[in-house]
Amino acid sequence: MPRIKAINPKQATGEAKQLLADVKDKFGVVSNLARTLANSPAALKGYLALGEAMEGSLLPAKLREQIALTVSESNGCNYCVAAHCAIGKTVGLSDNELTDARQSSSPDTKVDVALRLAKQLVEDRGWVSNEALNRVRRAGYGDGEIAEIVAIVAWKTFANYFNQVAGTDVDFPAAPEAR
Repeated sequence: MPRIKAINPKQATGEAKQLLADVKDKFGVVSNLARTLANSPAALKGYLALGEAMEGSLLPAKLREQIALTVSESNGCNYCVAAHCAIGKTVGLSDNELTDARQSSSPDTKVDVALRLAKQLVEDRGWVSNEALNRVRRAGYGDGEIAEIVAIVAWKTFANYFNQVAGTDVDFPAAPEAR
């Protein structure tokens, strides 16, 4: 049950109205996350800005979604797990890849290393060892890509925490049970 009310875009005013209209124009729908974040246009603007910035990432869309799933599963956010399972399919992730990402793993060694770093960032609140960073570098990631992994973890953690506080109603198909 929602603990923060979602704003109906038709009843929104001011900056919230414009931001929700922009979301509708870009994505075709306005998610409950955006509608609820719109209670604070500054919070919604920040969330959208980081998401837009990550679209120009060095990391491919599939990996960004896999990281989003790892983070959301690790943080226990059912809303974001459902959302990123749906979005993941649109960028070409298979059902196995979706499930693996939720378990912070992949048969692709390079992807696996990135997902394990993302999970460690969540679990250890950003503290990672030199060995963990060296493992990521040996897998082929540079400093820019490492910065982007951290940015995606922070972006998704913000959404996860917000959804948990708000009790955001899930408006995506339910995610399948993780193995």
